[in-house]
Amino acid sequence: MLALLIAIGFLTVAWQIVSYGEQSFNAPVDAAVVLGAAAWGNRPSPVYRERINEAIARYQNKQVKYLVFTGGTPGAGYPSEGEVGREYAIKHGVPPDAILAETTSRTTWQNLVNAKKLLDPLGIRTVLLVSDPLHLRRATAMANDLGLQALPGPTSSSRFESLTTRANFLWREIWLYLDYLVFKKPS
Repeated sequence: MLALLIAIGFLTVAWQIVSYGEQSFNAPVDAAVVLGAAAWGNRPSPVYRERINEAIARYQNKQVKYLVFTGGTPGAGYPSEGEVGREYAIKHGVPPDAILAETTSRTTWQNLVNAKKLLDPLGIRTVLLVSDPLHLRRATAMANDLGLQALPGPTSSSRFESLTTRANFLWREIWLYLDYLVFKKPS
């Protein structure tokens, strides 16, 4: 009986994560916060590139006024994810004065804490979080706990498309989301 209850609990959380990531808000907000996802030298990884492209599209459609790129560096001598995102957006027509970037974070929690530090002086509270759909439930919960009014902005495409990669990502997010909900452990 206990095993059945645990299974039902996991399935419920999985459903919450999947269904939340399918929501997309198109109302205007102050900023899009693009959660980091690795840079390969001076290029965004395929996952990060899709997130950046989603944010650029939202900016071009006048849904957001600012783009906030997040993410640190894997080590000395490498550009940060935030810098790579900024440069990519500029090359794709976003003016530099519409871009903010933080360059030190290594986790989703740090992405959000550092983004909030950039947004607070501008009085920005309402943000669109741009990430892979399965990442958004946990990220939005964290952002809201930090005092932001966060809405999901899922990418329309993802590296996590096959059943195996999607299942692995979902499994990871179930554990991280539960860990955050129960223990408030940021990751």
